Amino acid sequence: MTNGNDRLLLRDLEVSCIIGDLPNERVREQVLRFQVELEMELSAAVESDSLADTVDYAALVSRITATLREAKCRLIEHAAGLVARVALEDSRVHRATVRVEKRDVIPGLGAAVVEIARTREEVFS
Repeated sequence: MTNGNDRLLLRDLEVSCIIGDLPNERVREQVLRFQVELEMELSAAVESDSLADTVDYAALVSRITATLREAKCRLIEHAAGLVARVALEDSRVHRATVRVEKRDVIPGLGAAVVEIARTREEVFS
């Protein structure tokens, strides 16, 4: 029996990477902050207490960081989509919601924020 309410959350993940479209943004890293919510069945991990039955979030963070650093995105929308794709590569994840913040973009603006939600079917169809 599955529980549609199960979620694994990664909070305040900070990644230093090239992000932005302006010439000065293409030559220096900036910090993006992510909130990642994975909808998945966690019953097996609850019962087994085994890492093999869930997403290894340390490994996931490593893959996300490497992907973003390599991608050198221009838009935070694209960065959010890449994070969702990386998370959904694990077949146990049904849906990924990704919120990305780019702070100190414009004087007087706390952050530019994008939030997307994607399912496995949307990303891998």
